[in-house]
Amino acid sequence: MNNRIAITDLAAKKKRGEKIVMFTVYDYPTARLVDEAGVDISFIGDTLGMVVLGYDSTLPVTMDDILHHTKAVARGTQHAHVLADMPFMSYQVSPEDALRNAGRLLQEGGAQSVKLEGGIQVADTVRRIVDAGIPVMGHLGLTPQSVNQLGGYKIQGKTPKAAVKLLNDAVTLEQAGAYAIVLECVPVHLANAITERVNVPTIGIGAGAGCDGQVQVFHDLLGLYQDFLPKHARRYAQVGDTIREAVRAYAKDVRAGRFPTQAESFIMDTQLFSEPSEAAPRRVASRKRRQTA
Repeated sequence: MNNRIAITDLAAKKKRGEKIVMFTVYDYPTARLVDEAGVDISFIGDTLGMVVLGYDSTLPVTMDDILHHTKAVARGTQHAHVLADMPFMSYQVSPEDALRNAGRLLQEGGAQSVKLEGGIQVADTVRRIVDAGIPVMGHLGLTPQSVNQLGGYKIQGKTPKAAVKLLNDAVTLEQAGAYAIVLECVPVHLANAITERVNVPTIGIGAGAGCDGQVQVFHDLLGLYQDFLPKHARRYAQVGDTIREAVRAYAKDVRAGRFPTQAESFIMDTQLFSEPSEAAPRRVASRKRRQTA
């Protein structure tokens, strides 16, 4: 019996006023832990480019990268809805190209839906993908794949004109068939207005508590990187410190000869050591006789 959260469950949560929990996940062991914690949406975001692969932006992330990580997350998830990001240039060329790549994320990757960035300009693409039976989540506000056009990672929708555009974009995405919309780095009042205007769930990241749900990056919340914490994130643990100290303790024990001990070693009967040495000459002699013959 499939008990995964479906897009209809997410829509019902909005109607009931229940908050949706979405979290980035990039590998199998993390997927298992996050699933056991009861997250609603496990999201393979193109942020993996920065927090997992070491790039300075999301732009270098490829379809192969997303597919590889989506497969791992899908294998480790039983309950949460698996959402895969469509990376840069996987949907911008044409609706047909976008449909093909979205299909791969479901067929090969095991995702249940895909996410892409943009508003009115991607409406036809969203409609084409949805018409093929593939659920699409939209993404408005700060769209990292357009960072060069936006002039950096900045708050979006701060002027009346920009706010009206984002509101119109959200309505257009809903009309195109998007089942939910991420609002990233959008002023609270604008995010609230969009959330009230559209009938589909809004998922905020740096958009205030009025959205229907929230999404955050795994590495930010768990303290895996110490040098930077976005304003919209909160540290819930210092896992980076725990890992660092555990590895230091291991290295110290190895260098001091305290690891491994007998408890971490496998033991055999020492009498067996004599048998191979006694048998070896007989086998050698047998080979010599065959060669002589």
